Amino acid sequence: MQNPRQIAFLALREVHRRGAFADAALDRAFSNSQLNDLDRRLVTELVYGSVRRMRSIDFIIDKLATKKSSQQPPELRTILHLGLYQLEYLNQIPPSAAVNTTVQLAKENGFSGLSSFVNGLLRQYIRLTDNNLNPLTVTNYKSTVERLGILHSFPEWLVKLWIEQIGEAETEQLCEWFNQSPTIDLRINPLKSSIAQIEAAFKSHNISTNRIPNLPQALRLNGSIGAIQNLPGYSEGWWTIQDSSAQLVTHLLAPQPGETIIDACAAPGGKTTHSAELMQDEGTIYACDKTASRLKKLKENADRLQMKSIKIHTGDSRHFPEFVNLADRVLLDAPCSGLGTLHRRADARWHHTPENIQQQSQLQSELLANAATFVKSGGVLVYATCTIHPLENETVIRSFLDNNPHWEIEPPTIDLPVQPSPEGWVKVWPHRHHMDGFFMVRLKQLKNE
Repeated sequence: MQNPRQIAFLALREVHRRGAFADAALDRAFSNSQLNDLDRRLVTELVYGSVRRMRSIDFIIDKLATKKSSQQPPELRTILHLGLYQLEYLNQIPPSAAVNTTVQLAKENGFSGLSSFVNGLLRQYIRLTDNNLNPLTVTNYKSTVERLGILHSFPEWLVKLWIEQIGEAETEQLCEWFNQSPTIDLRINPLKSSIAQIEAAFKSHNISTNRIPNLPQALRLNGSIGAIQNLPGYSEGWWTIQDSSAQLVTHLLAPQPGETIIDACAAPGGKTTHSAELMQDEGTIYACDKTASRLKKLKENADRLQMKSIKIHTGDSRHFPEFVNLADRVLLDAPCSGLGTLHRRADARWHHTPENIQQQSQLQSELLANAATFVKSGGVLVYATCTIHPLENETVIRSFLDNNPHWEIEPPTIDLPVQPSPEGWVKVWPHRHHMDGFFMVRLKQLKNE
């Protein structure tokens, strides 16, 4: 099968009917097709974009059709999503092509009798937008929360949460940021290469890069780059892919040669291998994770980067009594909602609820209390998440400090591209700092008298 829109339809059908994650549905759809790079990019854009903009597109259908989006046959709704996504968000596709290919999709997937409805709805939408009457922008919304939620396609509880933290204007900027395609950052491996050498190698392949201030190993790639494994230096272990925010975490940990480090939730291993680089691969890093398949990925990365200091431990880090008082430094990159990386995970905004965030927060508190027992007297623990939800961050840390008076926050002493808070933790807001949303804090155990 070579029709990119049909492949996108099949992937979206899995997302809508079975609740599949968009990236997994896309991988399965690609495994049954042989598309060129251009068509693969189109399918990826259509699937991720349609999932990301689901609420906005449903709103348009509700305004234009006699039956609400939720009352449409599920597969017809998916077809309408594909057509409307192209018309509203993809300027490079001519409206006539978007309409014709969507009508064809309806005919090929059991909706021949409704193809004139599909054609009529899409053409009605074109007429409205041509006359500056786009339903998304001319509607009188009941509140700012509703307007931002529908216009930018986010659940209202999330919009409300952000407005409480950063106000309406910045919340809109954050929503816009999360709807952009993500950038790709590299972390160069100084044990095998240098940033100048990698810049030169990429330049020779006509790939533009930028350095990132105060992150000595970070390089941001610009434009279309093709398959990652075909880029210069990949197989030689010169670099690995890691967002700038995640690189910040390991610099805050600041592991030193010869130390014992425990990475309590290590897979897929970006921060583990970064620790090995900063230690010059001298010392011991225990990389723990309860998911064996994710640890396999960590091992592959460590092997490609030629790291010798990493020892893999499979299992829940809460059940490793042998680690008590063992480590100079512990990293707890806690499992979280990922609400700082919504641009990378198209469907994450729809999978979370205030209730499951609360459960996540309880797990994070348990993991932190346990990881703290691994630290030697006078040692350091860094707690980090890729979420910007206070329940998973500030609340967890305040609760830990209330219950553990022999621990304190140690504010960063290194220059960072993000200013620490008065309390001493670092919170990365994506729209302000142009990197993934993250939270990190360095905790120090006071020495026993």
